Formats: sequence, structure tokens, C-alpha cells
Amino acid sequence: QVQLVESGGGLVQAGDSLRLSCVASGQIFSAYDMGWFRQAPGKEREFVAVIRGTAGITDYTDSVKGRFTISRDNAKNTLYLQMNSLKPEDTAVYYCATKRFTFGHWIRREDYPYWGQGTQVTVSS
Repeated sequence: QVQLVESGGGLVQAGDSLRLSCVASGQIFSAYDMGWFRQAPGKEREFVAVIRGTAGITDYTDSVKGRFTISRDNAKNTLYLQMNSLKPEDTAVYYCATKRFTFGHWIRREDYPYWGQGTQVTVSS
């Protein structure tokens, strides 16, 4: 059984930074894709960033490129999302998710079988 637990959300002002964390248990962490998704009120859950398998290749949605950085500490089984220059449109519940490297596509939320409970990020203007 895979378990993911996010933390680090909060209420910040535009331009501030936050770092989200996601602790994973119950899987071979380094051989999986680890992703961040977010869901704003009234909108579908969308891809934010991913760090892939043992090579650690990263990908980001265009709206966060240059502002967000995804990273992973395999020794701690922990995934991070460093979010800088936050904007009000970044307000959402942020979820971490994981899937096997060889399964599906890293952008598709439907291909991730394991999810955390989410952490709220609110950015005021």
C-alpha cells in the first residue's frame, strides 16, 4: 500500500514563496514518477510538475516554469515543490501523486493511482 502525505501549504501574499513536502511510504521511491497537481475551486485538477524515475528528469506546466522547482530526496522518501513568486492564480489545493515510471503519461492525472490528501495554498493579492 502506497501512502502520500503532503504538508507546507498556507496563506501567503503575492510574490512570496512556499515549499511543499510530500512524504511517501510503501513503495520503491526512486523508480517511480512523482508529480504535483493542483485543483482550484470549480476547476479540474491539473498537472503542475513531475520528477521522473531514477534519472530525475523534470517537467513543468508552462504557467509555473521559472517559478516552481520540483525535487526529490530519495533517502528521505520525500518530494518537494519550491514555489517562488507566487501569484493569486496559484491558489489551489496541491496534491502529490505517484505512479510507476513505465505506466501511462506523466501529465495525465488519470494515470496516477496513488494520491495524497492535498494541502491548501492561498495567495492573496
